[in-house]
Amino acid sequence: MSIEKLKANYPVKIQWVHFPLHPDTPAEGRSLAEMFAGRDIEPIRQRLKSLMAEAGLAYGERTHTYNSRLAQELGAWADTQAGGDAIHDALYRAYFVDAVNISDRDALIAIAEAVGLDSDAARTVLTERSFSAKVDDDWARSRGVGVTGVPTFYANDLVVVGCQPYETLEKFVKHLLAQNNTAR
Repeated sequence: MSIEKLKANYPVKIQWVHFPLHPDTPAEGRSLAEMFAGRDIEPIRQRLKSLMAEAGLAYGERTHTYNSRLAQELGAWADTQAGGDAIHDALYRAYFVDAVNISDRDALIAIAEAVGLDSDAARTVLTERSFSAKVDDDWARSRGVGVTGVPTFYANDLVVVGCQPYETLEKFVKHLLAQNNTAR
């Protein structure tokens, strides 16, 4: 995965900021056919699959999209836990590869437990919505910097949007490092 390779090769710190991609999607999800009604979705699916492959990411044959709000709240909580960063890869896999409904609390708790997080604590976070304000803040922040899609890589008012090959992200990081060295 490009992000992991960047972290191994450069002094980068990844901070996940959540974004409301299709926030009006109901909890039970929406079929992609309905979402893209009147359009041939096969070219879209193939383009996504190709982009993901180029970035070294698996991509399944999903047929639905699901509301990611609870998954984002779980991710925000996981970022406060030791080893919690593993949740992001697990949520990606659940959604894009295994077609799991990531708005389902029980599915999210199982994902948290699978990466070594406390399932009772995860259940409490999702039931009490204790990270809702954090995700609201993230949504406002992402709108404020002009995020229009995911993933978006942002630093020093520079943006790279979409699933990108490692080489593109490496150029972005090198540019940022050069800016930091020039500013000193």
